[in-house]
Amino acid sequence: MIYDITQPLFDCVVYPGNSAPQMIPMKRIADGERYNLTDISLCVHNGTHVDSPFHFYKDGKTIEQISLEKFIGKAYVVSHKGDVTAEDAKRILEKAESEGAEKILLKGELTITLEAAQVFARAKIDLLGNESQSTGPKGAGMPVHLALLGAEVVLLEGIRLGAVNDGFYFLNCAPINLAGCDGAPCRATLMDL
Repeated sequence: MIYDITQPLFDCVVYPGNSAPQMIPMKRIADGERYNLTDISLCVHNGTHVDSPFHFYKDGKTIEQISLEKFIGKAYVVSHKGDVTAEDAKRILEKAESEGAEKILLKGELTITLEAAQVFARAKIDLLGNESQSTGPKGAGMPVHLALLGAEVVLLEGIRLGAVNDGFYFLNCAPINLAGCDGAPCRATLMDL
């Protein structure tokens, strides 16, 4: 089974202060044109997207400089509610590592604390995903971003895991190749192993 864990882009939750994505019809068959043609306008952090280190680091890697292996491979999905503490992070890591997963997707209404981010950063996991549009406490996510992106842990934000049970899956969340950008939308999918 393949699970689409991506928000529809034009109906997505938009982080406060970011511009909303727009679909701009340029040509329409219904209007007598020979074909349909659409422009789009969006923030690279709209909808389901990945953050690169350049999002918070002047000399950090931009989206095309990140190895595709970071976005594709075995992932551990785990439910959590509330703050993810350092102890929680250690327990999650232990389970992920027991099955060889270097990508972790956190399901539920939760907050990744700085202490948990530091645990994941020290472990040098490939990717950390969550259902929120941003990683870390609301309005105070910068330290969490700095800890994770500074260790080149890719952040996958705005995923939808409601139809996915806890367990191990094959993840593909390769971003659009927006060379020079600090992030990019992606079509994130999980496949049963």
